[in-house]
Amino acid sequence: MGMDIRTIALAAPVIIFSLTVHEFFHAWMADRRGDPTARHAGRLTLNPLAHLDFFGTLMLFLSNFRFGWAKPVPVNPYNLRNYRRDDLLISAAGPVSNLGLAFIAGMLFRLFAGLGMIGQYEWLDLVLFLAIMINASLAFFNLLPVYPLDGSHIFRHLLPESYGPMMDQIERVSPMLLIVLILSGYVFHVSLIWIILGPFIRAIVYLFSGLQI
Repeated sequence: MGMDIRTIALAAPVIIFSLTVHEFFHAWMADRRGDPTARHAGRLTLNPLAHLDFFGTLMLFLSNFRFGWAKPVPVNPYNLRNYRRDDLLISAAGPVSNLGLAFIAGMLFRLFAGLGMIGQYEWLDLVLFLAIMINASLAFFNLLPVYPLDGSHIFRHLLPESYGPMMDQIERVSPMLLIVLILSGYVFHVSLIWIILGPFIRAIVYLFSGLQI
C-alpha cells in the first residue's frame, strides 16, 4: 500500500487514535487489576500526547510493514493481585483493543457497502481500509512472542513457571531479533514480519470486511 500525500493525511489520525487506544487499554487494565501507576502518570487518558512516541509513530508511515509503537505504560508488578494472570491481561488488552477497532471499522465498511455508499466516496473507502489494516497490523505485530512486545509477556505467562529461566535467556537476545525482523524488508527486500504475520492480517481483514488484500 503506497503512502502518497493523501493517504498520509488520512492515515495520520487513524494511526494516532489506534496507538492511543492501545496504550489507554493497557493503562485501564492495569488500573483494574490494582496498579494505579499508569493512572498516576497521566496515562489513563485518550489524549494522544500522553502516549505517542515520535519515532514509533513515524515508523508507521515509513515502514513497508505498518508497525510502530508508543510509550510503554508503566506497571508496578508489586501492586498486582496475581502477577502472572494480571500481567497477561494487561499485556493482552492493547492488541485486543486494536482488534476491536479493526472489527468496528470492518462492520462499518460492510454497513456502508450494504447502503451503496462504498465506491461513491473514495476517501471513506480508504479511511475504513486503513483503520482495518493498521489496527490488524498493530494487533498481530504486538502479539509476536518477542521481548519487549506484548506477546512476549503473554507467551511467558502461558508457559509453566519452570520455563522462566529459559525465557530470561531468550529475552536477552529478543531485541536484536526484533531489529533483524524489522530491518529485513530494507536489507533483503523481503519483510520477514510480513511473511510471518501477513496471512493472519489478510484473514482478519477479509473476515471483518470481506476485502481481499
